[in-house]
Amino acid sequence: MAPRPYWKGYLKLSLVTCPVSLTPATTEREKIRFHTLNRETGNRVRSRYVDAETGKPVLDEDEVRGYETEEGKYVTFEDEELEAVGLESTRTIDIGQFVPADSIDWVWLDKPYYLMPDDEVAQEAFAVIREAMDATETVGISRLVLSRRERAVMLEPRDKGIVLWTLRYGDEVRDPQEVFSDIEGKKAEPRVVSLVETLIKDLTQSWSPDMVGDPVQTRLKEIVEAKKKKKGKRPSRTAKKKEEAEAPDNVVSIMDALKKSISEERKRGR
Repeated sequence: MAPRPYWKGYLKLSLVTCPVSLTPATTEREKIRFHTLNRETGNRVRSRYVDAETGKPVLDEDEVRGYETEEGKYVTFEDEELEAVGLESTRTIDIGQFVPADSIDWVWLDKPYYLMPDDEVAQEAFAVIREAMDATETVGISRLVLSRRERAVMLEPRDKGIVLWTLRYGDEVRDPQEVFSDIEGKKAEPRVVSLVETLIKDLTQSWSPDMVGDPVQTRLKEIVEAKKKKKGKRPSRTAKKKEEAEAPDNVVSIMDALKKSISEERKRGR
């Protein structure tokens, strides 16, 4: 069963417009989620906002957003003020510019969504925009309001649909030179690089989602099933925490370590 659309609106390029729907490309629905309970009653615990000074609960209508200008002093914003600085139309993805598809570095990509035509009539216009981007090897740049937050977005053609990525803001991405500037520009020995290339080739496989399985979630689901069958009993702890690996006492040369690694990987392969 296809997931329900997260957002519905219009995709617009100049005079071409078509209705579209947006669905998150990722999901955490299968993750184990915990609630905080009262151990005595077994009832869920409800959180409430309280005044930091008086300790008294704050009513919903008395809550307001504030920005701290200096310690203990705030300027406040009403919801209407925040909405007023957003986009005029929150339901139209108006593609105003295009950039080469390989010009946006991965660090700018935030969260992916699948964009698709919302009805049969929209499919032709949608296909025209998608195929034109694919043919010119470009991606579209636009803006969109999601969860009451205005986001810059990138539209990338993919198969029969379009992947819409929300983009990080400029002040959210660190300049790599600030982080990498202290690394010495040391050149690696060609023979050592050659051995690493051999090791990489031996370890190269076709991509599979199984490579990023979550062992913690798998174990949690097993424990949940065990607790459902034996309600009230605690399952025995079968897995012990692995001891932290100690730093090796002896210093082994990179060359020797790589040769040994390649030998072991090839034995494993056989």
